[in-house]
Amino acid sequence: MTLAGEIHRITKETLDKLRDEYRHLTTVGRTEIARVIEAARLLGDLSENGDYHAAKDEQGKMEARIRQIDQVLRNHELVERDANALVVQHATIVRVVYDGDPEDDFQEYFIGSIEEKPDGVMVASPTSPLGTALLGHVVGDEVDYEAPSGTLRVRITGLR
Repeated sequence: MTLAGEIHRITKETLDKLRDEYRHLTTVGRTEIARVIEAARLLGDLSENGDYHAAKDEQGKMEARIRQIDQVLRNHELVERDANALVVQHATIVRVVYDGDPEDDFQEYFIGSIEEKPDGVMVASPTSPLGTALLGHVVGDEVDYEAPSGTLRVRITGLR
């Protein structure tokens, strides 16, 4: 969960995607869930009506997502990613190997907002200890950062 007022650094593509999702959820989504809830009400006793409770639960999740998107849309800063950049920047996927691990035991992190996360990659916020430590570095650099378990060192082995 993000803090109210937190600035979300996102790309134009992500902004457009979030606007589309927001429009869909606040129009089509709300209309559809209202129909489902009404149909479930017609099934009878609400205290034992699983369809009704499931629909209300779904409505709550959808409204939470609407609030989350609204917060990002109200508090964002657009950033551009240079796909040819040779340094870690916002919206970069960084491949790292932790100190002492074999070269083929790498982790990949997307440096950016969870809203922009590509499939199959973990997210490191640019304001997190790892994200902050990686920004501005290049392939081959070794970077130390503070984790709850102590200082960790990673070597950057790739960018995409």
